[in-house]
Amino acid sequence: MQQVVSENRGVFASIRDAIRGDSHRDFTSEPIGRAIALLAIPMVLEMAMESLFAVVDMFWVAHLGADSVATVGLTEAVLTLLFAVAMGLSVATAAMVARRIGEKNPAGAAESAAQSILLGLMVAAVTGFTGAWFAPEILRLMGASDSIIAIGSGYTRVIYGGSAAVMLLFLINGVFRGAGDAVLAMRVLWIANLINIVLNPLLIFGIGPFPRLGVLGSGIGTTIGRSSGVAIQIWMLTRGRSRVVVSAKHFHFRLDTMLRLIRLSIGGIFQYFVGMASWIGLVRMVASFGSVAVAGYTVAMRIFIFAILPSWGMANAAATLVGQNLGARKPDRAEQSVWRAGIYNMIFLGLVAVVFVVFARPLVSIFTDDPSVIHVASTALRVISYGYIFYAWGMVIVQAFNGAGDTYTPTAISICTNWFLQIPFAWFLAFKMGFGPNGVFSAVAISASIYAVVAVTVFRRGTWKGQLI
Repeated sequence: MQQVVSENRGVFASIRDAIRGDSHRDFTSEPIGRAIALLAIPMVLEMAMESLFAVVDMFWVAHLGADSVATVGLTEAVLTLLFAVAMGLSVATAAMVARRIGEKNPAGAAESAAQSILLGLMVAAVTGFTGAWFAPEILRLMGASDSIIAIGSGYTRVIYGGSAAVMLLFLINGVFRGAGDAVLAMRVLWIANLINIVLNPLLIFGIGPFPRLGVLGSGIGTTIGRSSGVAIQIWMLTRGRSRVVVSAKHFHFRLDTMLRLIRLSIGGIFQYFVGMASWIGLVRMVASFGSVAVAGYTVAMRIFIFAILPSWGMANAAATLVGQNLGARKPDRAEQSVWRAGIYNMIFLGLVAVVFVVFARPLVSIFTDDPSVIHVASTALRVISYGYIFYAWGMVIVQAFNGAGDTYTPTAISICTNWFLQIPFAWFLAFKMGFGPNGVFSAVAISASIYAVVAVTVFRRGTWKGQLI
């Protein structure tokens, strides 16, 4: 009994330490299991808040009518391009910062962070100006009606005008994660999104002294929230709150560092594009079987995405540990961190899979009461969950490659398994074999499993250990 109490205290202590954070902790010498927990817990909480904001924001906008919802959807569809670049640069930045921190080279980490910020601002300047200036044309290009353009142009201008805030929020949080300051990234997003959640209904509906701005209010609230987050990030970076301390001298243009960031980020950008293109292709196939099939697939995927948030936390923790341990010239410890994170992730998603198989219908019924949609969604949830154990390993291995600075290997594997296997196989099962939407669901589970097997096989060769960044 005393041992159980002691173990529980140890678990609660790890959770407490993870949320508090400690900028002096050395993750290259910390016990691996505890290091994963200390990094993963704040990453999970960070993503949970991001997901909550997306739901709350859409809830308020939905009260304005279909045109306002369409405005948000069309604007975000085009903004995906900026998100892709931001995510790719964030992966590259985190990898370079982690390597420098592992090398005990804080000046090099600061230089990488500063050059990443400069590069991000250049990209955001082009995107922001183009998007803000041509907002009506962008909406029209996406197929928006005249009523949507009239209502939504202001929203689109504000969102694109805040491109710098979007970019820097991603990049600087990438700096924090690479440095091992995951708790700072968590706090920034919590504050930014809480500001969003408070401001959006006030500005949308004109509550109290605030003007009623409709969907434009959502754009302004979101941009203010993101900009506030960036202001806090810069304060943390320049005032010694992070392991990485940036000053004015680090912002001198360094072509060599900039080129390394670009080289690394290209792979990360393509990883995002491959996933998005595959998703669009699968949705298009499911749409061939009617709106019920699309609705069921959408509900299942929302549950799926929410359930894997802790898994992304563990995968991102593995990326940080790989980068820092390679920098500290501890490649074996880097590899051990990946295997340990993979085992934890496999256990977690294995339990999730059991829950989904057994309780699929009750879970889906929370989101819809349509019997036809419930049937499709619960079937999708069950079928896709059969690949969860493999998917757990795939997530960790991808981030391990990224953390090592090898962004091209997972991109190549993803292209092969998603574009050359998943899409054709889904089409074959759905249309040629006559399985309908279930064929698409089966292809997702099978391709994810094959992806994991290939990724683990390539990872075991160990070539990533010699990656220079």
